[in-house]
Amino acid sequence: MASHFRSYIWDPVLIVSQILLMQCIYYSFLGLWLAGVDGLVHASRSLNQIFSYEAGRAPVRLSAPWLPAPLSLYWGGGVLGFATLQGRLSMMAFILNSLTCALGLWFFIRRGKQCLDFTVTVHFFHMIGCWVYNAHLPAALSWWLVNVVCMALMAVIGEYLCMRTELRAIPVNTGP
Repeated sequence: MASHFRSYIWDPVLIVSQILLMQCIYYSFLGLWLAGVDGLVHASRSLNQIFSYEAGRAPVRLSAPWLPAPLSLYWGGGVLGFATLQGRLSMMAFILNSLTCALGLWFFIRRGKQCLDFTVTVHFFHMIGCWVYNAHLPAALSWWLVNVVCMALMAVIGEYLCMRTELRAIPVNTGP
């Protein structure tokens, strides 16, 4: 008799519902973290904080002598830029959101092997949303840097939490 614990049955409805749940967690808690940041600096709330990477100003262009002109680095002066306090606090909100989403992976996904998959999926859909909102792919290096760091944090911490739960000792009752 085979064990049915964690059997691997293809269940597309479960997978799609988990993806939708993780997207809801991502945007709900990102909105809460950004509202907290806005409360600290008394800034106005807008969708630009979530989806835009060049909000308000053009990016500050730093020329890199070792790169050709079209490949110069863009350190965004907008929402996720290093240049302003609002930009740095927004980056902090994105990083705190990745920690919150790691907890979401732990509570709802519960499989260490699937944490990277769901993390990349959440951030891929976020990139698609940003692309649609701005009508072009992000050019700001700060946006890419923040999202790669958030992906790494969310995947590693979520996988650590799930693996710790999966490896917990299972009590076996040997006596009557």
